[in-house]
Amino acid sequence: MRHGNYQDDSDKPVNWRIVKHLIPYLMESRMRVALAMACLLLAKGAILLIPFLLKYLVDSLEGANLQSLAPTLLLGLVVAYGAARFANVFFSELRDTIFGKVTERAMRRVGLQVFRHVHALDLDFHLDRRTGGLARDIERGTTGISFLMRFFVFNIAPTLFEIAMVVGILLFNYGASFAMITLVAVTAYGLFSLRATEWRTRFVREMNAADSASNTRAVDSLLNFETVKYFTNEEFEARRYDRELERWEAARRRNRLSLFGLNGGQALIIAVSQTCMIGLAVWQVREGLITLGDFILINQFMIQLFLPLGFLGFVFREIKGSMANIEKMFELMAVQPKVVDDPLARPLQLTRGSIEFEGIQFGYTPDREVLKDVGFSVPAGHKIAVVGASGSGKSTLVKLLFRFYDPDAGRITIDGQDIREVTQASLRRVIGIVPQDTVLFNDTIFENVRYGNPDATEEEVQTAIRLAHLDAFIRSLPRGGETMVGERGLKLSGGEKQRVSIARTILKRPPIMVFDEATSSLDSKSEQAILQALREISRDHTSLVIAHRLSTVVDADTIMVLDGGSIVESGTHEQLLQQEGRYTALWLAQQKQGGSDDPQPESSGI
Repeated sequence: MRHGNYQDDSDKPVNWRIVKHLIPYLMESRMRVALAMACLLLAKGAILLIPFLLKYLVDSLEGANLQSLAPTLLLGLVVAYGAARFANVFFSELRDTIFGKVTERAMRRVGLQVFRHVHALDLDFHLDRRTGGLARDIERGTTGISFLMRFFVFNIAPTLFEIAMVVGILLFNYGASFAMITLVAVTAYGLFSLRATEWRTRFVREMNAADSASNTRAVDSLLNFETVKYFTNEEFEARRYDRELERWEAARRRNRLSLFGLNGGQALIIAVSQTCMIGLAVWQVREGLITLGDFILINQFMIQLFLPLGFLGFVFREIKGSMANIEKMFELMAVQPKVVDDPLARPLQLTRGSIEFEGIQFGYTPDREVLKDVGFSVPAGHKIAVVGASGSGKSTLVKLLFRFYDPDAGRITIDGQDIREVTQASLRRVIGIVPQDTVLFNDTIFENVRYGNPDATEEEVQTAIRLAHLDAFIRSLPRGGETMVGERGLKLSGGEKQRVSIARTILKRPPIMVFDEATSSLDSKSEQAILQALREISRDHTSLVIAHRLSTVVDADTIMVLDGGSIVESGTHEQLLQQEGRYTALWLAQQKQGGSDDPQPESSGI
């Protein structure tokens, strides 16, 4: 399933096997379903009784019958008619109320299942996804499940039952003519609706694809609001969005025209059949074969029959549309992550925290090899730094350690345990990271820090804030730690976001710590203060530091230089300078720049 490029699958047939996925949710609440079905039968029984009550009332009002009829009996028929009307509405509403919890629970369960599944998918999927379209697919899918469950159970099957009952009553009481007209009309209506709805399903899919594409474009543009402003591309973004809306408008128009054709054909079938039925009934009344009450009964049955039949056409169309929506969601559910736990995977047993990279080879694509036979050790309690130019593969080592990807060759072990043989949750639980690009939740500063350990006390959060040198900034804010950071943390500067990230990792206090350009957004003064704090919290912890600025890793136990996907040098800062190799060239280049590579202090957007 692709969320970046919307493929034209308009000719793809609807997958009716989707229905089987709903059965477990119905079985889970079988008592509610049974009660709802009982209410349905009572409602249908009441509506089938109404034409007979009308017949008896009309026949009773004719000439001599009216004179001989007891007033109480006449009143009883009127009251029974009203009671039947009320019973039909009451039991229908009661049915919907009882069954509502079944559909709501199903939507909740499916929504949670999809949410967990998307979180379980690998990094490649999330790099390729289009957030707006994905969110819209999930929203339409869960809504479609509610519609499908409700109307498949309570509209299609009951309407077919009602049709069978009406045909049987007409056949038994009034002969084959009325029953045959009804049967032919229903069959013609059903076949036409089926074929026409199958035909127009492609327009529903086209409309949904255009809707998802336009929503994706809008969300993508709004998420990158600042970039749009930097390059004054508001009009460019508006034109791109309008092109997507134009496709959506055209798809909606084709869908509307196809709906007009479907509704017109259905209306013609209903009109012709009702005309034939009424014409036959009028002739038989004139010939004295049936009474005026029978005429009313037949007319009422036709109205009651074709109202739900007309609605059945709508329900059938909506069910097909819902299934087109649901299949998108189930396609998403069918996507399997490339990185999965081994069936025999066990929790990681951390004893000391030593890490070993052994002969690692890795490429994001077969023709793009990033790491070439990389091997090194991170002894327990040591600080190992990896430096090198951009694109040398430094951050890829972090992704492999977190097992966002598996290496093409070689292995990574922690305390001698291959990370492919332990559960991903237990692996990531013992590793903390301060990433280069910090993205925050649209919540308060305090809650963003607490995310490192949702069970932490307020005192523990405040301690982490203080160690990350974030407390002075928070005190300067009118709302303090309750200040909202905005979507993706856009209300904070880069340095402030990085401090929040550092505080979050401090709060987690994992045995293994990874710093991926952890101070890249800080000015020199803040950097030195936070480096000292990081040294304190990482003391006796295993640390892997990915760095571009060499001044931040001079105290590392070992520094490795990664170049072209291979480790070309390793040693302490002094040892590497003595070698006068690649590290020395990087060091001298940065020294010539002086402080120019240190970012200036940034002001908060709050």
